[in-house]
Amino acid sequence: MAACSRELLPKKGTGNSVIWNWFGFDAADKTQTKPCCKICFKAVATGSSSTTNLFQHLRNKHREEWEKCSRLRSENGSSSTPAKKQTTLPESFTNCVPYDKNGARWKAITEAITFYIATDMLVPRYVVPSRKYFADVALPHLYNTTREKIRSELEEMQFYSATTDLWSSRTMQPYLSLTVHYINTSWTLHSICLQTAYFPDNHTGDIIAHGLKDALSSWGLSEERLVCQTTDSGTNIIKALKDNNWPSLQCFGHILHNANREWCERSKDRSGHRGLQKSCISLLLQLEKRRDMTEVQAELGLPQHLLISESPTRWASRQKMIERFLEQEKAITRVLGADKKTHHLVPTWQDLEVLEATNKAVKPLQDFTDALSGESYVSVSCIKPVLHLFKTSLLLPEEEDLELTKTIKANIMRYLESKYCDLEKEELLDMATLLDPRFRTTYIDASKLEVVKKRAVSEISAFCISTTEEAGPSAVQENTPPKKKMTLGAFFKNSAPSTTPHPQSEKTKIETELATYFLIPDIEPDTDPLEWWKLHQPNFPRLSLLAKKYLSIPATSAPSERVFSVGGGIVTCNRACLKPEVVDRLIFLVKNF
Repeated sequence: MAACSRELLPKKGTGNSVIWNWFGFDAADKTQTKPCCKICFKAVATGSSSTTNLFQHLRNKHREEWEKCSRLRSENGSSSTPAKKQTTLPESFTNCVPYDKNGARWKAITEAITFYIATDMLVPRYVVPSRKYFADVALPHLYNTTREKIRSELEEMQFYSATTDLWSSRTMQPYLSLTVHYINTSWTLHSICLQTAYFPDNHTGDIIAHGLKDALSSWGLSEERLVCQTTDSGTNIIKALKDNNWPSLQCFGHILHNANREWCERSKDRSGHRGLQKSCISLLLQLEKRRDMTEVQAELGLPQHLLISESPTRWASRQKMIERFLEQEKAITRVLGADKKTHHLVPTWQDLEVLEATNKAVKPLQDFTDALSGESYVSVSCIKPVLHLFKTSLLLPEEEDLELTKTIKANIMRYLESKYCDLEKEELLDMATLLDPRFRTTYIDASKLEVVKKRAVSEISAFCISTTEEAGPSAVQENTPPKKKMTLGAFFKNSAPSTTPHPQSEKTKIETELATYFLIPDIEPDTDPLEWWKLHQPNFPRLSLLAKKYLSIPATSAPSERVFSVGGGIVTCNRACLKPEVVDRLIFLVKNF
């Protein structure tokens, strides 16, 4: 073993310095390289400033001194010193990028600290509770209080819609989310995350169907009042809703994303498509690793943007990838062309033609996906108008379009029409469009208009009858005025000519409201339909019930996607061991508190 240098002995005060009480060097012997035991005078070899061999010598030869040494080491804390935790790669990037002092996050944290300092100085006897108190007492109490408040709100709603999706956390634990959407008495569209429940079972249609039924049952929600459930295009989710016999609507964002992908799958044999794959995927993965990309961008005066990679599950990611590639095409060409190993990957004019044709056809459509993904405003009634706009304008072939662009437009439009040709979904969208005062009958097929009107009258009549039955006969008796003693004029009442109109039936009143609704003047396209109904509800008391029912349906499953975004911020690398019930509780509070 290597000799121990005298200069490398541990300094006093360190945890290992206590071992040297039993070892040392002879001050007169300058050639001595091994420390000697002061008890048995035996030299012990040790490397560098390590004391492992010294400690083992005491343990084997001098048991009593070893026990004293162990006790002193423990008191000095050397044995309990925690190992330094290795910083992960995401933490390294996070730690080196401070918050912008002009940003909202920095200001919010500063205000919170300022408020705490102020209140702490005002109440100096306040002691911040421990982490265990917040985890076991404060957060569960807040969760239960918020849950009861939401439960009481849900009892007052007449109809509701829902979105659902499946998600896997960073630790690959599966969760099933459920959000509900409804319009309250103040004509405000509410979105509530009911659960993000741990779902370890197989994700088959029948098991998901039972899981969704249990979720509604746990909140006391009636399935009969569920108007529609918006989901992605997963076959297991679609089968689950079909098994439950629940009305469903596929997410508009997923459909538009799949329409673009469908065209690419059908065009695999095209040479242009192979160029698309080469220039947008293979090039992208290689260019991100090249350090001289930034220098070329600066030299050419291009924006300092990174290339975007396509994600199969992220809407519009393919179009964004293509758009960014075209933006940086000159820099990409120069960087690849300067290296013999990548020179063959330089995009050709055929590749660029494919990309430009695709971008021209798809780019105008992506804005509608974001516009239809809101939770606080009506979106479902805009699906038919948007499809009409696609067909008559955005996806209509133009004379200057390349043949490839025309083909892309035709294929995307054909795919969209096939997804909304189902009779049940078409009736649902017709009802939603009818009840939006901005559109009414504008986008409903004239041959189906009478059928839609009859359905509206029938649904309102059925709802009024069910409301009367729920009220019971006692309500009728309460409204019946007390019997009065007949007066002299009452004997002439039957003989006098009647001047009051005959009472109308409930069906006639509904039809009259509907006819009046169609006669109102056109309103501005940017008018909020909920504000309009809030103002005109006294004029259409029956029709407004139907408006609350259908206008609550979300056009996309974005609410569930946002739930998972919140979950990703909770189940981080440093909090990967959170229990599923804790994850559900925290997501619920973030979304609803």
